Amino acid sequence: MSSLDADDLPIPREHQATPLGEILERRIARRTFLKGSALAGAQSTWMGQALASGAASSLAFKELPHGLDDTLHVPPGYAWQVVLAWGDPLFTDAPGFDPYRQTSTAQAKQFGYNNDFLGWLPLPGASRPSESGLLAVNHEYVSSALMHPGSPDAFGLSREQVDVEMQAHGLSIVEVHRQAGTWKARLASGYNRRITPLTGMRFSGPARGHRRLKTAFSPEGVKSMGTFANCAGQVTPWGTVLTAEENVQSYFMGEARLTEEMASYKRFGMHGSDVARSAWGMFHESWNLDLHPQAGTHAGWIVEIDPYDPHSVPVKRTALGRCKHEGCDVVINPDGRVVVYMGDDQAFEYIYRFVSKQRYRPGETRHNRTLLDEGELSVAEFTEQGTLIWHPLVWGQGACTPANGFSSQADVVIDMRGAADLAGATPMDRPEEIKVNPVTGHVFAILTNNKMREPFSGNPANPRGFNRHGHILEFIAPGGDHSAAQFTWEIFILAGDPQSPVDQARYHPDTSAPGWFSCPDNGTFDRSGNLWIATDGFGRQGIADGIWVSATQGSDRALPRHFLSAPRGAEICSPCFTPDHKTMFCSVQHPGQGSGFDAPSTRWPDFDAGVPPRPAIVAISHDGDRLMGS
Repeated sequence: MSSLDADDLPIPREHQATPLGEILERRIARRTFLKGSALAGAQSTWMGQALASGAASSLAFKELPHGLDDTLHVPPGYAWQVVLAWGDPLFTDAPGFDPYRQTSTAQAKQFGYNNDFLGWLPLPGASRPSESGLLAVNHEYVSSALMHPGSPDAFGLSREQVDVEMQAHGLSIVEVHRQAGTWKARLASGYNRRITPLTGMRFSGPARGHRRLKTAFSPEGVKSMGTFANCAGQVTPWGTVLTAEENVQSYFMGEARLTEEMASYKRFGMHGSDVARSAWGMFHESWNLDLHPQAGTHAGWIVEIDPYDPHSVPVKRTALGRCKHEGCDVVINPDGRVVVYMGDDQAFEYIYRFVSKQRYRPGETRHNRTLLDEGELSVAEFTEQGTLIWHPLVWGQGACTPANGFSSQADVVIDMRGAADLAGATPMDRPEEIKVNPVTGHVFAILTNNKMREPFSGNPANPRGFNRHGHILEFIAPGGDHSAAQFTWEIFILAGDPQSPVDQARYHPDTSAPGWFSCPDNGTFDRSGNLWIATDGFGRQGIADGIWVSATQGSDRALPRHFLSAPRGAEICSPCFTPDHKTMFCSVQHPGQGSGFDAPSTRWPDFDAGVPPRPAIVAISHDGDRLMGS
């Protein structure tokens, strides 16, 4: 995920503070041995309550040490390879990458920049489903200074450079296969596709056709500009891709101060030219709020894409609400309804849930592609007693009424943040990805950090003021019913240095010196229910970002192990597995961040004096053809 929003000014909405010691004694997971130098008296109590039995984790790889250098590292016995990097051709007629002669026409047929979410999709009828498949890849944002010779800033670009950058956003859908142990893109595949900010899309759900979506480029409010600022995402059980639009506010120019959207944009963080970090609006009027005041309402949605049909029109699913979506996770409830969990990645924002009205029908594709258009949207409140309360965000209920400015469900979903404020939701420490454990059914929410929280201003689910390291929460649905009005919750891990009294970090007591981490961002589960955690921000503390993996059950619960170390300046995003769990793909985003094209801090992965650092997808596997983590 992009760090662009890390310092956005929030609108404070705090609950009454509770002393950290009291919160931890109440809410640290009692099934977990915990480690930390602070609050030592309480620690012995927790250890006495910890799980006394249970199988140890199958994770057996040799941990990497903490470090920071120019390249990527994996444990002994594992190897990594680049599958695709920025500028690589995706089609047989695409030109080769030339960083000194970039054109928008070329970039439209090449792999985009700053890849984030990765989703693996099987090929229909494939005889070896772990040897070939489709990768769906988000391209979240660009780094102008690393992308162009002379290291210009975003407002020093030519029209053609702006167009190159636009074409480097969005998504790539690409067929890949493994041949003689090497992963390659199949350039002749009919599935390959680039989706960009200029790809035509349509709206569905309660906001479709609403007057607040009507613009000169969409006079009926049913069509939309393309997608951009795509962070995380998910592959649905019915074989589509959900991609999340996150930091969209940074792309719009203009003020829109004299329109009805001014208050809405202010709450969203879309203040106009004072926050614009992109020059798109100088050359493309759809990103200029002075010319198209409603254009900002077209961004900040979850978009559904059919990866198997390169001619299909992506759909912005408005029933899931509008915010700075980090990602979304989909689970089929025991009663057949679809449940979607979502995090709004900004300081003091919220965690959301959507429960579909209709039920999932295996094999009925047309029906399943309507499931995200009608249902109940809700937002989370975390109590000190360990209860998670889901407050409905439904027009006509609670505060979602005309008296509060909501004339329909369209207003509720467009201004989801404002509706959540009124519902009494718990302000969180930058909720990023939320994932459901396929083994236990428990829900894990990854929160990166919140350096804007004042000391002693924590709330039950975000217990530390000035939370620079982040943490992970675990939600338990009663009887596995993800549609229930109330869950229970626990703190799974408080990240940071367990030797620091200031950090007050909490892990399993056997956590090694390189086993602790900071700034968890996103992750995934393997078939054993182990949580693979990718970080974003550790590098700013002098230790490389990377991947850690932890058991979530048994005697090794909350015992993270360091598996992968990123190149200098990079974060790692979206680990995902082939069906046999013998290959893991992940994104290496913004290597060399903080430096420039002409003198980068690393030239990963080419290490060629004429080539700048390139964001890329890597594939990792064990030399002995073993399961990942063994």
